[in-house]
Amino acid sequence: MSWDKPVKLHELGRGPVRLTLEPDAAERAAVAKRLGLKSLPSLSARVTVKPWLDGAEITGGFEAVVEQVCGVTLDPFEQPLQGEIEVRVVPAGSPHAASSDGGELELDPDAPDAPDVLETDAVDVAGYVVEHLALELDPFPRKPGATFDYQPPEEETSPFAALKKLTEPKP
Repeated sequence: MSWDKPVKLHELGRGPVRLTLEPDAAERAAVAKRLGLKSLPSLSARVTVKPWLDGAEITGGFEAVVEQVCGVTLDPFEQPLQGEIEVRVVPAGSPHAASSDGGELELDPDAPDAPDVLETDAVDVAGYVVEHLALELDPFPRKPGATFDYQPPEEETSPFAALKKLTEPKP
């Protein structure tokens, strides 16, 4: 089972579409498995899809509680997450799509991201919520208060090192 919520581009002709998305338990379990989480106790998003050029702009935010496994203690723990969503999409063949003609690549950190190119005439809003949730996940989760205390093993004393200590003068 997957979680999807498509909005067709032609539906935006009537104005913005406002959505409140809350996947059920089975859909949250599928998302958790896809993202490598122990579980996803809650996820909700408020999203607006509105016309933008010949495509759409998706804006909004989400709140979630994720259960991950601590990389130090290996104990599962829950952590609240929230994030903002701001994505622009255009249909395939749009003149506003990023060019792939092999031209020079511009790297301007202040420039907005190039719009995503849709494969169909629908925007999978839930897919963008999951994508932005994945971006907020800590790749090295650590349970609050967990510390990593590494103690290197004591070196074994070789017989020659023990003999050397016996022959060295004592200070």
